[in-house]
Amino acid sequence: MYKISLGDIMDIQKITSLCKRRGFVFQSSEIYGGYEATYDFGHLGAEMLRNLRNLWWTEFVTKQHNVVGLDSAIISHPRVWEASGHVESFADAMVEDTVTNKRYRADHVIEDFFAKNNLGSVSADGSTLEELDELIAKHNITSPEGNSLSKAKKFNNLVQVEIGTLEDAKSVAYLRGETCQPIFYNFNLVQETSRQKVPFGIAQIGKAFRNEIKVGPFFFRTREFEQMELEMYVHPADADAHFAKFKEWCMDWLKGLGISESKLRLRDQEFKERAHYNKVATDIEYEFPFGWKEFQGIHNRGDWDLTRHGEFSGKDLSYRDPVSGEVYIPHIVEYSIGLNRLMLVLLCDAYTEEGDRVVLKLHKDIAPYKAAVFPLVRNKEDITAKAQQVYKTLVAQGISVDWDDRGNIGKRYLSQDEIGTPKCITIDYTTLEDETVTIRDRDTAKQERVHISELTSLIC
Repeated sequence: MYKISLGDIMDIQKITSLCKRRGFVFQSSEIYGGYEATYDFGHLGAEMLRNLRNLWWTEFVTKQHNVVGLDSAIISHPRVWEASGHVESFADAMVEDTVTNKRYRADHVIEDFFAKNNLGSVSADGSTLEELDELIAKHNITSPEGNSLSKAKKFNNLVQVEIGTLEDAKSVAYLRGETCQPIFYNFNLVQETSRQKVPFGIAQIGKAFRNEIKVGPFFFRTREFEQMELEMYVHPADADAHFAKFKEWCMDWLKGLGISESKLRLRDQEFKERAHYNKVATDIEYEFPFGWKEFQGIHNRGDWDLTRHGEFSGKDLSYRDPVSGEVYIPHIVEYSIGLNRLMLVLLCDAYTEEGDRVVLKLHKDIAPYKAAVFPLVRNKEDITAKAQQVYKTLVAQGISVDWDDRGNIGKRYLSQDEIGTPKCITIDYTTLEDETVTIRDRDTAKQERVHISELTSLIC
């Protein structure tokens, strides 16, 4: 449990302000007053997300001989969500302010109350409705506005949509609450067409939707988000080994992105916290300015998913081992990470104040721009032309590069530091004589002269 301090609030406000000011993240529909818990990613945010998708896919799909990809529909047959248990069980406990009628997640209200009143830590996630009501009554817990609360009740998180062309002939369907269900119901089709043998995995990156009661801070919890998921189909006897491998593999990958190891931790979920389909679950948490929060999960789902989809569809989703002839329902070990939350982790971790400059110390493979190109002065045609030549050469190689000829060099450096650009390249009078440029490092601010022919290897 955590207690939010004024300093924490200011830290997240600084990141929020930077994201809007520089084009990472905008409030969705801002010209209409905004729309709660929805965000649009600007030109820098879009580049950062694209880099993360590519890095994740390269590591967990392209480099793995037994993992293949999937890109499934957002709207599936409604029976999918009955089979998965989401229609029945995908719900949070909700309480309502009896005066304002605002709704809150019951566990969050209780945990926040304990933290603010220095009553120690408590985990109310997974508690029954009766247990939540008892805690609220025992400690006289009120809403954030100080009003009494209603009894706790279940609130389903699935987002309903109506499908059909005629008003009186529409049927209820659901936007997918998680990206993994199509990976499960497509098990046989993918296995047969890709000729994979167990153990093998199916990965997907895509949008999911949840009707969250409590949202924020910033874009940590939203109703529309993007997931990156890998589902490994394994022999039941091998599930524990794959689960252990995933924990080590995923942590190593995160550290490779430059995330501070001291701010990462593994936390095993208690039994009452686990989703209905999980046998075992471990969260990877990050220490945000607003406390330790989960942004990735590793789960042993057992045979729940294939068994349920087999029952509800009437199809046989068992697997026959081509060597031993053994027939069994594969168990599933899952790696699920929120792409948007990962971006927020990286922004929080990279945000640094050094004297009069703000620096986003992003890994070079994550930064929106790998480099920025400056002409020393903008009113000298030969220098500007040479700078444009360097810029266009790098862009033609598929390198994301920014161009900046505004103001003095010092201000341009500070501007690029703030958006995380690792290298700045300045073309000056000497460049016209010997084809060398000044390249400046974001983190150290050190500068050196290099030949233009060396730039690609230095910035990639």
